[in-house]
Amino acid sequence: MSFPCRHFTASFLPVLTAALLGCATSSRGLPFNTATHRLLDTTKQLRASFPVPQPLPRELAKGVLPGYYVEPGDTLLVQPANLDSPVHLPVDQVVLPDGQIELGAYGRLMVVNKTPEEIESEVQTLINQQTPNAGKITVRLVGRQSKVFYVLGEVNSPGAYPLVGRETVLDAIIAAGGLTDAADRGAITFTRPTMPEDCRVVLPICYSEIVQIGDTSTNYQVGPGDRIYVPSMTLCKQLKQLCHGSQRPECPPCGMFQWPCPAVLPMHLPVPPIPFGLPGGLPPEAIPIPSANGLKSEVPAGL
Repeated sequence: MSFPCRHFTASFLPVLTAALLGCATSSRGLPFNTATHRLLDTTKQLRASFPVPQPLPRELAKGVLPGYYVEPGDTLLVQPANLDSPVHLPVDQVVLPDGQIELGAYGRLMVVNKTPEEIESEVQTLINQQTPNAGKITVRLVGRQSKVFYVLGEVNSPGAYPLVGRETVLDAIIAAGGLTDAADRGAITFTRPTMPEDCRVVLPICYSEIVQIGDTSTNYQVGPGDRIYVPSMTLCKQLKQLCHGSQRPECPPCGMFQWPCPAVLPMHLPVPPIPFGLPGGLPPEAIPIPSANGLKSEVPAGL
């Protein structure tokens, strides 16, 4: 029995109140979830425009991030390569809010929006102008504070987190303390920032598939400035869950067909290229299964 959100009558109110008090109490102690964190209609439209997982780096297929460009808050180590160099510099160089570093007797140097390699070349030129026998000067990035990602909404510790470079959506949510009881797990969004005049990248995240069945399709690798937003579950969704349980249809790409692998494989071996159980695929007994010694093994009956 369903309760359409727009057709409540007074006769249903006592039942709904009792159900909400008994089964849908939010983490804030309210009788129902007030949906503090809502998705904009624009967000819903943009999210629905990506019905299939996108070809981005993700868990098990991560990529390296682009070259690192220094910003205020980062820390550089500038020092001579040779210990007998006549050059003496402050040990650590924190990039100031104006984008410069302080090189003592050699003055200041603008370093913002430059790579460590570019900064090293400019520091070398600056020092050679005053100290011809300075020798090799090295510049290393020792503190990265400027590159962050954001996890917002129904998580236990929302905020900005420093980016190491290997994080996925799941890593980011765990770093933010995990989801609250009021989180709408079926509406999590992954947003990549774009310029004001550009298009928008708002991707659905299939959280249940990521954590329960290891589907990495939407466990994207996080980049600088990426946002993960966890909306609150609305009252309407709570009522649907109360009436229909957790078996509710998910919007694409979540809730897509899943199939079991023909056998549990060692971690260092690839999954056979022919999926088991797909329409039109080969029967299980025709699929070669690699074993630890490289030989084919028989498919156990019933798989």
